[in-house]
Amino acid sequence: MTRLATFSILGSVLLAACTMAPKTQAEAPASAMNGVLVGPNQMTLYVFDKDAAGSGKSVCNGGCATNWPPLLVAASAAASSDWSVVSRDDGGKQWAYKGRPLYFWSKDAKPGDKTGDGFLNNAWHAAKP
Repeated sequence: MTRLATFSILGSVLLAACTMAPKTQAEAPASAMNGVLVGPNQMTLYVFDKDAAGSGKSVCNGGCATNWPPLLVAASAAASSDWSVVSRDDGGKQWAYKGRPLYFWSKDAKPGDKTGDGFLNNAWHAAKP
């Protein structure tokens, strides 16, 4: 085998190994901004007191979910660390932080708004990191 062929094969093997290497850390579905969690659109995320932390289920469905849209999970996403996935009545999947499902508030108009904090007899709260 020639030296050029050997280097070509070695290069192909190394390139394949690099492209197959697993990710070392999953990307979080939300981030912290001004003391609260925000979605990829920079809008405030909320938690609902009626959701039982760690139950793996959301209780905000139907009309509730129209006003409080869930932070949905992309098909390719995977849970990691403080982030888990909960089931919805419609069969969808939703992100939860430390076991608590996360929602947006339909009345927030721009990033930084927190108009849902304390809503409905203080049952809704801006999610804190």
